Amino acid sequence: MVIATFLTLLILLISCAVMIISSILAKKTISDREKNSPFECGFDPKGSARLPFSLRFFLIAVIFLIFDVEITLLLPLASIINLSNISTWMFTGAFFILILLLGLYHEWNQGALDWAN
Repeated sequence: MVIATFLTLLILLISCAVMIISSILAKKTISDREKNSPFECGFDPKGSARLPFSLRFFLIAVIFLIFDVEITLLLPLASIINLSNISTWMFTGAFFILILLLGLYHEWNQGALDWAN
């Protein structure tokens, strides 16, 4: 018991020492103009790197991510069709697709899918 406690404390002490030494050695002391610029290619940027982008593009990207997550949730259903009850399998798949379609309908009603006005 004493040996295990000693080894645990020794490992903890060594890991803390390594983390402290690495954080001291990794500090950047020299500030470089090119490293602080948004582009590291050596050219001065023509405009601001923080330009606003289209909110419609953001909404389309979020809708794409929602579809992507739903697909990753539906993919395991194909592999468990032989292992589960068919009614439970159908209910789960239909429930996921229903949630997806209701969300799409809501976005359509809110006008998020109207790209051009």
